[in-house]
Amino acid sequence: MWPLFDLRIRHRDVLLRAVREADLPYLCAVLPPDVGHDPRLALFPSQSPIENERRLLRMGYWKAWGTWDPMSWELHLAVLFEDTLIGVQTLEGENFPALRTVDSASWLVPSARGRGLGVQMRTAALAFAFDTLGATAAISSATFANAASLGVSRRVGYVDNGISRIVDTGGDVVELQHLRLTAWPGADVTVTGFEGCEPWFGTE
Repeated sequence: MWPLFDLRIRHRDVLLRAVREADLPYLCAVLPPDVGHDPRLALFPSQSPIENERRLLRMGYWKAWGTWDPMSWELHLAVLFEDTLIGVQTLEGENFPALRTVDSASWLVPSARGRGLGVQMRTAALAFAFDTLGATAAISSATFANAASLGVSRRVGYVDNGISRIVDTGGDVVELQHLRLTAWPGADVTVTGFEGCEPWFGTE
């Protein structure tokens, strides 16, 4: 009933697979304090910043599976390097069968940063989106303070696509840099276990 658990996406040194319930305790334990989240999500005053982030990680996982629909889906992919979980790469599709556009988000443990792994995991996810699912565009956004995310996006070919302003949970105005990718150059990525997943993405 859950063919996505068989999905594997490999690119160079990283392997992506669907996050499972059993991964949550470990991911919460290694979740970095600067992981970042949708600034519109509610934070609980009774929880510390990292406790809020861990709660949001779990809630995001449960929400993604519990509300999955071919017209609106969010795939959280565990990132493995040398058989160790080092982060999460998320891929989202809103009205994907019609728009063929994906959004993404990700985080890495500090010890895995600065080694090109962020680029590899984004490349793996994009190759899956463009070459397997048939996406025609990918978008991303980040605050200007998140230089790492913006750097990864630009390195894999995204171009700036405007700036918007939102109000975060603290009532502050935050500017987001939006980016867009339509000219996918391709990449040496291997996808296995996709058989049976087509209906989940509305691509059958």
